[in-house]
Amino acid sequence: GFNGDITIKTYSGYIDDYDNLSVKIKAHPDVISAIPMIEGQVMANNGNHASGALVKGIRISDLKYKPLVAGNITMGDLEGFDDEHILIGYQLAQNLRINKYQNKVTLLSPKGSYTAIGMIPRIKVFEVAAYFQSGMYAYDEATIFMSLEMAQIYFKLKDKVNIIELMVNNPENSDLIAKELSSMLGDGYLVSDWKTTNEGYFNVLKTERVVMFIILTLIILVAAFNIISSLIMLVKDKSKDIAILRTMGASPKSILKIFLICGLSVGIIGTLVGAIAGISFAANIESIRQALQTLSGSVIFDPIIYYLSALPSDLQVSDVVKIILLSITLSVLATIYPAYKASKQSPIEGLRYE
Repeated sequence: GFNGDITIKTYSGYIDDYDNLSVKIKAHPDVISAIPMIEGQVMANNGNHASGALVKGIRISDLKYKPLVAGNITMGDLEGFDDEHILIGYQLAQNLRINKYQNKVTLLSPKGSYTAIGMIPRIKVFEVAAYFQSGMYAYDEATIFMSLEMAQIYFKLKDKVNIIELMVNNPENSDLIAKELSSMLGDGYLVSDWKTTNEGYFNVLKTERVVMFIILTLIILVAAFNIISSLIMLVKDKSKDIAILRTMGASPKSILKIFLICGLSVGIIGTLVGAIAGISFAANIESIRQALQTLSGSVIFDPIIYYLSALPSDLQVSDVVKIILLSITLSVLATIYPAYKASKQSPIEGLRYE
């Protein structure tokens, strides 16, 4: 929600007639919005404090398509956002020691103007209209929003932009939509979706997800072996009772059912208790993190390392169902061998020394 699902750039580095191009792009049935923007690197400075930042020049009316920014204003308001006022990330404001009494930021662009004495960087002072806190540390510490008109003047891109960001109705299909738009626009345009832009990051996440699934499966297998060992011990302890039941007319099938029910009850009850505990933990993970952080006095899940201001949790019913079914299936498989051994136990052997 912070960046576009699809971005459009050109080989030349800027886009002319961007409004007509945006209208043409929005004609695609899957495109919700097409936002012409200017992106540029700057050095933000306030007194003795400085930090690198990415400026995004955007029309005020287009901010509504970025609810992660417009809906998370922590100080100030969007009413003051104009050519002389900017929006900055909350963490960037903290780094620059900006507050309501000292709310001016000097922006220095490395792409300056050439003069007889060399290149002079462009410098301009802006007032901060508001802070936003998206929840993504990397964005909150290095992003500044500026009006599109001022960005065109500041970066010397009169009547031009250098990127168009698109939001689509189904981000999961953004790669297919990007291909369709690339064919529609023709050569000269670079169309990339969020999957391509963050390909390395998502490859890491996919690998981590597979590894975590294997680890969790091994943990469940260990629990299944515990069921097997406990049931084998139970069969040995109850060998006399099994023998008595057999002499009273119980069939091997009945003995098999008894131990299957015994093993399944352990597996199912354990699975249900674990599922309830796991779901409760996942649903309240941020509160638990803050409580542990308060008790320990140290930072847990540091946003500087993990780039997130809060520990996210997204419960997916399909994943929970798969884990529960896997656990119950392994419980059933773990019960079969001890139950089979119990059903095949000879009543004579069980009562030999009685």
